[in-house]
Amino acid sequence: MLQIRDDTIAAISTAPGRSAVAVVRVSGAAAHEIARRCCSRWPERPRETLLVRIAPPGDGAPIDDALVTRYDAPRSYTGEAMVEITCHGGSVAPRAVLELLIAAGARQADPGEFTRRAVLHGKMDLVQAEAVQELVDARTTTHQALSLAQVHGGLSRHLAELRRALVHLEALLAYDVDFPEEDDGPIDRTRIRLAAQDLEQRLRALAATAPLAEVARDGALVVIAGAPNAGKSSLFNALLGEERAIVTEIPGTTRDAVEARIDRAPWPIRLVDTAGLRDTGDRLERLGIEVSERHIRAAHLVLACGEDADAVASTRAAVASLTTAPVIPVQTKGDLQPRTTLGAIVVSATERRGLDVLMTEVDALLRRELGELPADGVVLTRARQRLAIQAAGEEVAAFTAAWDHGHLPATIAAVHLRTAAQQLDELVGRVDVEDVLDELFRSFCVGK
Repeated sequence: MLQIRDDTIAAISTAPGRSAVAVVRVSGAAAHEIARRCCSRWPERPRETLLVRIAPPGDGAPIDDALVTRYDAPRSYTGEAMVEITCHGGSVAPRAVLELLIAAGARQADPGEFTRRAVLHGKMDLVQAEAVQELVDARTTTHQALSLAQVHGGLSRHLAELRRALVHLEALLAYDVDFPEEDDGPIDRTRIRLAAQDLEQRLRALAATAPLAEVARDGALVVIAGAPNAGKSSLFNALLGEERAIVTEIPGTTRDAVEARIDRAPWPIRLVDTAGLRDTGDRLERLGIEVSERHIRAAHLVLACGEDADAVASTRAAVASLTTAPVIPVQTKGDLQPRTTLGAIVVSATERRGLDVLMTEVDALLRRELGELPADGVVLTRARQRLAIQAAGEEVAAFTAAWDHGHLPATIAAVHLRTAAQQLDELVGRVDVEDVLDELFRSFCVGK
């Protein structure tokens, strides 16, 4: 069984380095007693904040002036008695406060131990705890919004609904087995089969959301492709608003892919500038072109660049041989080319013309291809989640097959449903998942 440690832990919860303030947290049965001995004043009510002098008990020299907030169990982040001390930032003051608390009886917290205690005290489930880490690690606003929705329980509620559907299906089978001669008669086999198929479809649909989380985290892969000296790097720099790629008049300058992230809605973009596509005997340049081709094959969207109609058409043909992803034809160097290419978006990196039109089209195509993230956060963000949902779906499919063929008694076929429910229980941490907890919180930052 999962064990709840009854000792009191403390840690600095803010990132190290120069800052205006830092937060030191204390949690556990003796949190109030330990913190109170180090404070000149003490909040008499829960969630009250006071400005206090932090100093060792007795006549010790003051360490800092800080804001102290008291939390009573179970209305705290961890579900335990808890104190937050907001002191001056930097490296000296928070460390001194932490050392004082440890000297007073607290223990240095392990990585993720505050959130682990929150899970063990029922303040959140394992899926929400994973979302806390995703929220801390978020690099895009889309990923941040998804993680926050999951912290608030969006995915957890959906999993609870799926589990209730499994339990209801088990109940129908149990009724049919235990009360076959009741007035209502046996349960219609078609009703059970349709319920199982609906559940299987819902599990399959949930498993299919996993790639969306990857896009939210890393960005949709948008590749800029074209011949050497087609203006790809200039376009890349113009879209970023800074010079990330080397721009010269010498063909073949970009020997490797250069990438950057653009934080946009509905999807962040992982923009990649690639080596020019052409036949070449230069071994080093050929390696760069192979990298370009790999990026094009993996792309969600390709910008096919060229200076004129022929160059754009040539790039589109080269790209079409590598990917089925949507392609936006882009006529570059619009300030130098008076004629426009039919169907292409004309841009000028030098004059910053056409860039907004291009990005609007990029956003529209990504929305068409990927849809939009559910506002309630019902998306699988971890491999562990995806594997559990896939396993649950396979068990329900196995039950449906056994039920349709009728070659197993209902009590035996129902074992598949019980196993599927166990997969969901393990996913949210309703059963003993000590190994999963160890693996998850090992990657957390200390103080969270």
